[in-house]
Amino acid sequence: MIMKVCVLLPAYNEERAIGKLINQIRAYGLDVVVVDDGSTDHSAAIARQAQAIVISHQDNKGKGQALRTGFKFIQDNNYDAVVIMDSDGQHLPQEINNFINHALHSNADIIIGNRMGHPQGMSLPRRLTNKFTSLLISLIAKTKIPDSQCGFRLIRCPVLEKLNLLTVKYDTESEILIQAAKYKYKIESIPIKSIYANNRSLINPIFDTIRFFNLISKSIFSK
Repeated sequence: MIMKVCVLLPAYNEERAIGKLINQIRAYGLDVVVVDDGSTDHSAAIARQAQAIVISHQDNKGKGQALRTGFKFIQDNNYDAVVIMDSDGQHLPQEINNFINHALHSNADIIIGNRMGHPQGMSLPRRLTNKFTSLLISLIAKTKIPDSQCGFRLIRCPVLEKLNLLTVKYDTESEILIQAAKYKYKIESIPIKSIYANNRSLINPIFDTIRFFNLISKSIFSK
């Protein structure tokens, strides 16, 4: 079986890493879709030069909105699955085939990277926060998800057709899992490595935490 897969890169001011990342991904013969989320640097131009498909937001709307924009393009162009990666170089392109191979040999609808087996470089507060949020998502989804915040994941396109995403920030990654579980889609995890050197986090520890718990509250109390 052959899957038509593309790689989706939501990007905001990632000119330092995005060109090299796209070239590495394209070496595997995969299409790359970059959603430039209102970058003020040269991210979009570098992505186009590296022969990625680039969709640009005029203003910065948030990672979740960038994902939603990318999902629409992917659905409109008849892909079988999408692999999502962060654009800052913290995920290894050579691990993309691990996701595709797992999808080909399983009935998993969503496959999430799991960094928690080898969390070297992940700060202790970030590790503890990840464990806590992953526990909450696992309880709501009724399936074990050891690294629910990982941005490296494969989603089969029939899942995208069912999703009715309402969030636009970092909570979208959790909303995807909650909604997919609601529709009984199978969620599995595979081990990955991550590179944390010199990577900056765009997560706002106050506002994004509030958004996360707001999402959890709505998920618990919604019918």
